[in-house]
Amino acid sequence: MKKILSDLWQIAKKDLLEFRRDRIRLVTFIIMPIFMMILTGFIFPSQNSIKNISIGIANQDNQTVSNQLQTTIENLAPANNQKAFKAKTYSDLGAIKNGIKNQEVNGGLVIPSDFSAKLNTNQQAEVIIVEDQSNPQISALATQTLSQVVNAFSQQVGMQKVNQILTTRVQVQGASAQSFIQPIITKLEGLIPGETNYFEFVAPGIMAMVVMTAVLTGLAASVAREKEQGTLDGIMIAPISRLSIILGKATSQSIRGLIQGIIVMLLAIFLFGVTIHGNIFLVFLLLVLGIFSFVGLGILVSAAVTEQETATQLLFMFQFPMLFLSGVFFPIQQMPSIMQKIAYLLPLTYAIQALRKVMILGAGIMAVRTELIILLVFGAVTLIIAVPLFRRMVTR
Repeated sequence: MKKILSDLWQIAKKDLLEFRRDRIRLVTFIIMPIFMMILTGFIFPSQNSIKNISIGIANQDNQTVSNQLQTTIENLAPANNQKAFKAKTYSDLGAIKNGIKNQEVNGGLVIPSDFSAKLNTNQQAEVIIVEDQSNPQISALATQTLSQVVNAFSQQVGMQKVNQILTTRVQVQGASAQSFIQPIITKLEGLIPGETNYFEFVAPGIMAMVVMTAVLTGLAASVAREKEQGTLDGIMIAPISRLSIILGKATSQSIRGLIQGIIVMLLAIFLFGVTIHGNIFLVFLLLVLGIFSFVGLGILVSAAVTEQETATQLLFMFQFPMLFLSGVFFPIQQMPSIMQKIAYLLPLTYAIQALRKVMILGAGIMAVRTELIILLVFGAVTLIIAVPLFRRMVTR
């Protein structure tokens, strides 16, 4: 028994010493739990109140009462004196819809040109709340808050009307009770017909995440496995360039990632009823560009590690923050400001945003041109850095 315990300790000691000598694995081992605690501790909001949500306002009436309603919405501060909305002025309903499609705002409010005229003639006036159907959580919060503000403002206007009648004792002809009880009503309008569900929000994120995971994990693990088995040396002495070797492996993993992304898309369509409102070829283009943006990062990890275990641990350290910060399951707009800034440094964020615009809102290529450029630039820069570094590392 004593010999078994002694041998057991020697084996454990050997593994621990090897672990300590692998600096990359040691660093990721320490950083990973820190990442997990910081991200899970700060990424989620500590309260459910709405704050700093971008909305568009089209005040086509531009009279005293409509201006008061607009000011009430712009100055609403339900929590810690932080404004609920960041308002941006638009000309009409179509302009707000384009703003939502381009992700300039996360919803909108339209005050029609006949708003004051209807109130003055004791009719019910209507305002239109525009929903961002690509982001159901934020849209629900914004819509609910806007509806509450409009209803409260409507009650104030109704009380003023009733007080005016009681004070002046004027007989009102042809007015309905509703025009005094609820002088202002709301109408919801979206960019696309029908209602969207949470899975339609999640599906583009899962597609992009699966592609990212397939490329990063597959490429790094493939190269690390070749190094461990000693077959990489045999490939290196073959009469082919090292650039062809690494790009060939990257192409293989990219094809696999694209196939997985397509499988997720087909399941979303046929199993969960997700409708793609945009161009299907643009969706494929975005998947390809998403893959391209991660290839360089996968090559960098491949060059840096020598073992599959280290590669897996290092990649998990990259993937875990991106999974939570890029808005796959949770809206970026509800994260703390520092986390939002970090989120917009990640290529996965832009891939998901672009896919949601096309799949849910039916956006065209001009609406996602910013995301396309960012993915192209990120992929090109990481490839330019990664390929020479990989050549140098394998030479050693």
